[in-house]
Amino acid sequence: MNTSSQENTQLQKLESARYALLLDWGTRVGLVVLVFGFAAYVFGFITPWVSLEQLPQLWNKPVAVYLQATGTPTGWGWLALAGKGDMLNLVGIAILAGCSLPPLIGLVPLYLKRRDYAYAAICAAIVLVLVLAASGILSGGH
Repeated sequence: MNTSSQENTQLQKLESARYALLLDWGTRVGLVVLVFGFAAYVFGFITPWVSLEQLPQLWNKPVAVYLQATGTPTGWGWLALAGKGDMLNLVGIAILAGCSLPPLIGLVPLYLKRRDYAYAAICAAIVLVLVLAASGILSGGH
């Protein structure tokens, strides 16, 4: 094996290890937030936005009626309510949904170092699309 091939193999191992490490941490943090948030909600450590007494009357309603009756915001408005017990689970879900972003961002410098501009551009494009989709800009008119 020549030196260039060995360097390439080492860089590929580094890329895989970095991606796996960052993805592992993201999923662990998301899971911990979900578990602790759920426990805080169930055991009443954090006040919910919608009381448990209200839920049985609201479960069978259409979403629009539920949102209006509870005053629950739509879109990213839930972030303002992240401290409420029933909304805290959305923080864990958001972390899990976005945990692929740090690994992709972490790969860009490695690809640039390897002068693999196509892969760096692909990673950057994926990050851009995910961020735009999460922002609601690419909502398709809904």
